[in-house]
Amino acid sequence: MTPRIASALSGILLGVVALTGCSVAAPEPDSASPAPRPSATTSAEPVTSPSPSPSASPALPTCDAMISEGTVEAFTDLGWTFEEKEFVIGDVTMSEGLLCFWADYSVASDHGQLYGWSEITPEDATRAQSSLLSQGWTREDGPEGIYITEDPQFSMGTDEAGYGMTYLFGDGWVKVADTREGLILIDWAG
Repeated sequence: MTPRIASALSGILLGVVALTGCSVAAPEPDSASPAPRPSATTSAEPVTSPSPSPSASPALPTCDAMISEGTVEAFTDLGWTFEEKEFVIGDVTMSEGLLCFWADYSVASDHGQLYGWSEITPEDATRAQSSLLSQGWTREDGPEGIYITEDPQFSMGTDEAGYGMTYLFGDGWVKVADTREGLILIDWAG
């Protein structure tokens, strides 16, 4: 991909981020969304984490519902589609979550966007954070939760503040994007 095309795509994506950040309210979940995927976890111990919504049983995320509707529209207008991947941090598998890679898969390119969300137990959050920190990632505490960011010198790309791939650990959940700024595009609340 030429630098000019990469620059143009970056400009479009930054515009999407800017427009999405200016929205007044998050879109309501689509009631016609696909049925939840079955969970592969079995545990003898109950997992207690407060649900951010009052629903009785939250659905699992989908790639086209995890991020804002405007972002999905912008990606599809570019001809991008998504591939679902298993969400794994170190040796911790997030069976209640999903990792999504958005890109134009009709051409060979390393240009795309990454988003992921999952429920997580406090024990798994501690293990995942420890694994990342042992690999040289950095930790920052914020009002939203704990940010764990890759060392920018090894990053495929960074946002305007210099952050590359970043995980945000909240109360019972974790999300990831290819930049810290990209985390704002993840609407999923579980």
